[in-house]
Amino acid sequence: MPKETMRTHVIVPKVLVDSVDELVGRRSRSRFFTKAVEEKLAREKLSKIAREVMGSLANVDIPGWETSESTVEWVRASRKLDDEKLRQLWENK
Repeated sequence: MPKETMRTHVIVPKVLVDSVDELVGRRSRSRFFTKAVEEKLAREKLSKIAREVMGSLANVDIPGWETSESTVEWVRASRKLDDEKLRQLWENK
């Protein structure tokens, strides 16, 4: 079933519209903006949830999270792996 849609008026800098049009074309502009907003909303919701659960693992023993420094390194390593996986996906297209 298709999503319900509506027309709305949004003020966007011309340079952004031009860049989107150059990348995806005028006929795909709405789809691009919709996807961008969906991604931003997902990040904001995830950030809100992260703030709500912050500290909930304070008394839990998790390997790699023993200190602030080790946690930072654990996150960096995890992000590096994610970046490598994304790069491989792009290279295989």
